[in-house]
Amino acid sequence: MSAPDPSALGPAQLSLFEEASALAPGSSSSSSSSSPRTAPRPAPSAERPVAAPTPAAAPTPPAALPTPPRARHEVRLGEHRVAYELRRARRRSIGFSVGPEGLAVSAPRWVGLADIESALHAKAGWILRKLHEQQQRAHRQLQARVEWREGGSIPFLGETVILVLDARGTGAVLHSAPDALPGVPRLTLHLGLPQHAGPAQIRDAVQSWLQRQARRVFEERCAVYAQRLGVQVRRLSLSSATTRWGSASADGAIRLNWRLVHFGLSVIDYVVAHELAHLREMNHSPAFWDVVRSVLPGYEQARSTLREGVLPVFD
Repeated sequence: MSAPDPSALGPAQLSLFEEASALAPGSSSSSSSSSPRTAPRPAPSAERPVAAPTPAAAPTPPAALPTPPRARHEVRLGEHRVAYELRRARRRSIGFSVGPEGLAVSAPRWVGLADIESALHAKAGWILRKLHEQQQRAHRQLQARVEWREGGSIPFLGETVILVLDARGTGAVLHSAPDALPGVPRLTLHLGLPQHAGPAQIRDAVQSWLQRQARRVFEERCAVYAQRLGVQVRRLSLSSATTRWGSASADGAIRLNWRLVHFGLSVIDYVVAHELAHLREMNHSPAFWDVVRSVLPGYEQARSTLREGVLPVFD
């Protein structure tokens, strides 16, 4: 999946950017920074220690921490040896970024390695915590890989759907078993495919069905929230972007990522309300959030779910 061309959405466009984690495996990261005590560039012999907050307590991460492929340095933080990539940049402070590949450090060219290591120790709690989170996320992504076969499963509107291959039928039909036992998925998606259908064939049939359902659900929810907010949606289109959940243009055009259909209705409502609120406030000011809150008083929970969620891996 690739991100849509922003220019196609009009000049007054605002996008809903969330944690990329839920959008694309390996796309999320966290960053922090530490500012040197002096902003001007001193002579090499007059390097200043880098000021940083007092380290916070951190959970003990797993033994095998992520290692950046271009790591050339490492530091011991507590009981762990942490490899990191060092990037020299034209900046005034030391910055830290923890992504799926591990820790990256950006530092001014005039800051020495001793000062960088001092800043790393000061930020040890934050760094280890974020590395731990990345490992947990990688584990969830591994578990989220879809097996395209009879009996495989996908999430749909927050529920598990079991895939059933049935050559007697055509297309894709969702069945519900209201008397399913607790803990047993009640939904099955019957695909008009033979038992010997290949993974790519099954995946394409399921993805096509999901996209049709996404449009249906999004149209319904946009109608509900457009009425509540007193706005008009002039055009709704599906997106396959890897870095955004939705976008809104001042002309009333709305784009929503079809993969939102994996989440429960409360999350979909949050993204819909967020984008439609932009038709009244084309910004992220307190006034904008007041608009969102006026139709979704508890939107924070849905936003948190969206940020923490992991999408099923289709490849």
